[in-house]
Amino acid sequence: MVISLSSSLSFINLTNSKSPISEFPSKPKTQLPKSLSSTVCCSFSSSDLGFQCKEPFFFQKGRYPHGRRFKFTSCAIPGFDYGNFESAQSVLEAAAVLTAIIVVHESGHFLAAYLQGIHVSKFAVGFGPILAKFNANNVEYSLRAFPLGGFVGFPDNDPDSDIPVDDKNLLKNRPILDRAIVVSAGVVANIIFAYLIIFTQVLSVGLPVQEAYPGVLVPEVRPFSAASRDGLLPGDVILEVNGIELPKGGPNGVSEIVDVIKQNAKRNVVLKVERGQQDFEIGIIPDENYDGTGKIGVQLSPNVRFTKVKPKSIPDAFNYTGREFWGLSSNVLDSLKQTFLNFSQTAGKVAGPVAIIAVGAEVARSNVDGLYQFAALLNLNLAIINLLPLPALDGGTLAFILIEAARGGRKLPLEVEQGIMSSGITVVIFVGLFLIVRDTLNLDFIKDML
Repeated sequence: MVISLSSSLSFINLTNSKSPISEFPSKPKTQLPKSLSSTVCCSFSSSDLGFQCKEPFFFQKGRYPHGRRFKFTSCAIPGFDYGNFESAQSVLEAAAVLTAIIVVHESGHFLAAYLQGIHVSKFAVGFGPILAKFNANNVEYSLRAFPLGGFVGFPDNDPDSDIPVDDKNLLKNRPILDRAIVVSAGVVANIIFAYLIIFTQVLSVGLPVQEAYPGVLVPEVRPFSAASRDGLLPGDVILEVNGIELPKGGPNGVSEIVDVIKQNAKRNVVLKVERGQQDFEIGIIPDENYDGTGKIGVQLSPNVRFTKVKPKSIPDAFNYTGREFWGLSSNVLDSLKQTFLNFSQTAGKVAGPVAIIAVGAEVARSNVDGLYQFAALLNLNLAIINLLPLPALDGGTLAFILIEAARGGRKLPLEVEQGIMSSGITVVIFVGLFLIVRDTLNLDFIKDML
């Protein structure tokens, strides 16, 4: 058997109640004409990788120095449009980001072992059957069928290995500190990588800053819809609905419009609209959905505009990067805490590779700059989740090492340790496969086929 350090992306948390993925201009949108459930079709396909949005999308100036920031949100919003892949390139970009993060994580383990002279036998991206492999310097490098993470294998208990069982450079024979360094190196690699990604963003494109304006923007009006029929145009800004003034920016204005439209099928809804320099009223009679709710056939988004803040010096760049990095990290930690405290409400928002790539593709399609934030947030999630003391995660292996240290250097029986780890890996595989199936079935084009 091969001892391996594995990392699973099955448990990437898409339920971040306060996830701060900085601020970059993707387009949160609300699609009224097509219901994904019994409610009006309200899908915020915005920019957050995988982290729930129960709290406001915006962050106050007190937390971030450059103004209010758009929240990176995704399928945490009910009805997220997983499957609207208009560009194969955006899917490939998201998949490449995910693969790079896995490779970085496993490279951390690999380099920590290699630099200490510890024997390594395998380096794998994915789990399960091997799709492609090659050998170099007695290490098998492979790409595997299930993209749930990856692992670095050590020949400590491999019956086919010709390395003596008492070799001092086997991982199991190294001191506790050496082993702890190897196990934790993947997490450290992801944290460093996240920082470098943010630093690169700060230097190359700057940090997007959002300024909110009154009303709700109408990016798209579908042909032959109620909105099109009654005179609403793309680019219009809705200032009031049935005499109710909409708040400045944020998702609340979108929600208010959605609620009014849902409740007024086949009844006149009066919208105060800003078009260019003119304000006027439009009466729209929503069409009726199959469930009796109203729809008008538009996409809606908060009325916000974005600018970029770039550092004036290298110290400024480090300052911006540090603030962004700590803001993201603290909110990822907070989201993880909320997930465990409210597991029954948030378990359904945990995402697998399909959902992660769907979110990343949406980000890439909206604004390629958003991939910086997507990658940074994924790195931090992977790092923090892998520190959890669960079998099959790095934190589980570290827990065994800490138990050994607490026992004065006496390890747990090998059968006990391997039994626990094998059970954990089995659970990870099954949960990962479940998430892949579930998230795939949530893709719009799959739903259309069913």
